[in-house]
Amino acid sequence: MADETKRAYAKATFVRMTPRKIGLVLDLIRNKPVDEAEAILRYTPKAACEPIGKLLKSAIANAENNFGMDYSSLYVAEAIVGQGPTLKRMRPRAKGRSYRINKKTSHITLVLQEKED
Repeated sequence: MADETKRAYAKATFVRMTPRKIGLVLDLIRNKPVDEAEAILRYTPKAACEPIGKLLKSAIANAENNFGMDYSSLYVAEAIVGQGPTLKRMRPRAKGRSYRINKKTSHITLVLQEKED
């Protein structure tokens, strides 16, 4: 019963990318083994793969060093993205007007678990 609650996680906050773009990449690695998830992130041509790859490596290191989990049995149990604060910027437009540019940020959480055989 203790193995079911053994979960290693890592969080990245205030990532300067929209949650929608990050969510597309997280959908690719959710419920996959960590070695397969690393390969997917390495060869997917999306900008969101870089911060998610760093976060996955951090979660793997947490699992191995803090919880003594085995790398070969780890998988991505949860991959969650939430919206962080929005940076509001102004852009000059015609006739002295200005338009608002919303620069969105994201909070990403990855949770790793060991597979039960």
